[in-house]
Order: sequence, then C-alpha cells, then structure tokens
Amino acid sequence: MFTGIIQEVGELNRINMLDGGRELTIGCSFAGELNIDQSISINGVCHTVTRHDQATFTVQSVEETLRKTNIGTLEEGNPVNLERSLRPDQLLDGHLVQGHVDAVGTIEQIQKEGTDWLITVSYPPENAALVVGRGSVALDGISLTVADEQDHAFTVAIIPYTFEHTNLKAREEGDAINLEFDVLGKYVIKYMEQRDR
Repeated sequence: MFTGIIQEVGELNRINMLDGGRELTIGCSFAGELNIDQSISINGVCHTVTRHDQATFTVQSVEETLRKTNIGTLEEGNPVNLERSLRPDQLLDGHLVQGHVDAVGTIEQIQKEGTDWLITVSYPPENAALVVGRGSVALDGISLTVADEQDHAFTVAIIPYTFEHTNLKAREEGDAINLEFDVLGKYVIKYMEQRDR
C-alpha cells in the first residue's frame, strides 16, 4: 500500500530483457535502505525489490505489467516516480494507492496557469464511472485531485513543488500515463453492480 506522495525521482539505469518480462535497475538515493522482497511503487506500479546495492535496486516486470501500464514504454535514462510502501507508523498524507494500475491515459494538454500547472488526461470510456470531481486519482503514482471533468477526460491542478519533484516536469503532451482510481470508489461501484443483479 502507498500514499501517492513521491519520495524521489529515480533514473532507470538499465533494462535487461527476460523471457516473459524485463528486469529494471533504477538508481536512487535510498537504494541502500531497501530490503529484498520489499514493495516499491515505480510510476504508480507496485514492484518487488529483487536485489540492491547502495546506489541502485532491481525489480522485474512481467509481460502483463508491461502491456497494461507505461512501464513497457520506459527507456534507459528515463526519470521514474518512486515511493516505498506505507509503514504502520507513517502519516497518510495523500490517499490510499494500491499500486494496481486501472488504465493507461494520455496526456492531452499541459498548461501553465500562474505558478501552477493544469494537466488534462484522457482515459478509456469504460473508466468513466470511476472519475469523480474533487475525487482522488493517482497519475504515475502521484496522489492528485480531479479539478474538472470532461468527456472521457479530466484535469488536475499541480502545484510547483509537485511539478518539480516528480516526473511530471519531464512529461509531454501525448505521453502515456498510469492511472489508478480511488479504491473506495471501485468498491462502491462493485457493490452497486452486484446489488442490481
């Protein structure tokens, strides 16, 4: 479980092709503090640390993850959002993020407004019921609030600190971005669907 508060932007140092997936080695300042089998969010996707040293850690992404998230589009040198799993003694500063991506959206517009940024993201039509105005959404693992809804798209407002301390500053219009919708909303929709059967 995660909070959507990005702890560091790491760098994808190396990609090794595997049968049925890829092995990713990422550089970050807290690599030496990690444990084998520890969960870590990479661009909002939960991975398991398979090895590490003082400067890098390694995870494996299976074909399904590569196909259903933007992890499969990453190249060596790309910046990635990193968050270690939530500990019981930590404050929940963002919202509950599972690291299970619901869809891959497309960045339609990046617009500067004063000191802030507005980012509009389109998403698959089947996810429309999960988008709620003023509701929580995770973009590449970043806990954000839906500021405005459009037809199969939504806009989030980004403060300068978040923009500068996540991979958003390296993003461009047309980029694929991982979306995870509010888990509470997903449970409510599931309950309503089963109740109406």
